[in-house]
Amino acid sequence: MTRVRTVLGDIPAEELGVCDAHDHLFLRSPRLPGQELDDVRAARSELAAFRAAGGAAVAQWTPHGMGRRAADLPELSRATGVRIVCATGLHQAAHYDPGALDRLRGVRLADLFVSELTEGIGTTGVRAGLIKVAGGFHGLDAHARRTMAAAAEAHHATGAPIAVHLELGTGALDVLDLLCGECGVPAERVILGHLNRSPDPVTHRQAAASGCWLAFDGPSRAHHATDWRMPEAVRDLAEAGFGDRLLLGGDTVTAGARSVDGGPGMPYLLRRVRQRLAEAVGAELVDRVLTVHPGRAFGTDWS
Repeated sequence: MTRVRTVLGDIPAEELGVCDAHDHLFLRSPRLPGQELDDVRAARSELAAFRAAGGAAVAQWTPHGMGRRAADLPELSRATGVRIVCATGLHQAAHYDPGALDRLRGVRLADLFVSELTEGIGTTGVRAGLIKVAGGFHGLDAHARRTMAAAAEAHHATGAPIAVHLELGTGALDVLDLLCGECGVPAERVILGHLNRSPDPVTHRQAAASGCWLAFDGPSRAHHATDWRMPEAVRDLAEAGFGDRLLLGGDTVTAGARSVDGGPGMPYLLRRVRQRLAEAVGAELVDRVLTVHPGRAFGTDWS
């Protein structure tokens, strides 16, 4: 049976509910000094606000070594009634200090990812439900290739989906060439994130034709100049026959972007983005994107 691995255990994919398919409750990075997501009470309030807006599940894409606070996630899920899917994997090298990178060079990454997916993160017992990796701007450096190869190996061992940060939405086809071409990962097990940041309809259609998932995420990042083009990009894909490959997420990465701190946050996805996209492609498709598609994207027959 296809099941989604949440921090409280595996559930049937069809029970996931309305899902923010890419967001963050906790996150720390040297690239975001002073803007850390590291407040348990704020995370609980944000989840409660998302729940009040009609949300039922969140996929946290914060990978290994970036302040996931995995031990806190089960209680947050119980307290708010929001299902949480946690990530293993690694981000770009720039998101780690030099000491952490040195330690990771001595680690067999595939074994680390498999352990966090099947046994648990550290001593928490919380199992990850996805593998997060990242590309670069229009290319893949040695760090990206190493982490993606390890993610592919971990996928083959477990069935876990692989979620990919595309830097400014670029490099989608290079990622697919590596993961699906060289490493043999089925395209339907790959989720490409941030495609809204590079609204290139030709690349979007080529990526969708592979069978992968296309995530349009980040509307909470109010400084981003391409948000207004997201409905057009989604409509173009739907009209090309790829409406069944779409996901939506908020990608709240700084404290100021949380709704409880005055930003749009997780509720914005349901409060504004949902209605705006319904104007472009119809409410029925948007409902499927928020409810049916995440269960299919994150659900797997776990090995």
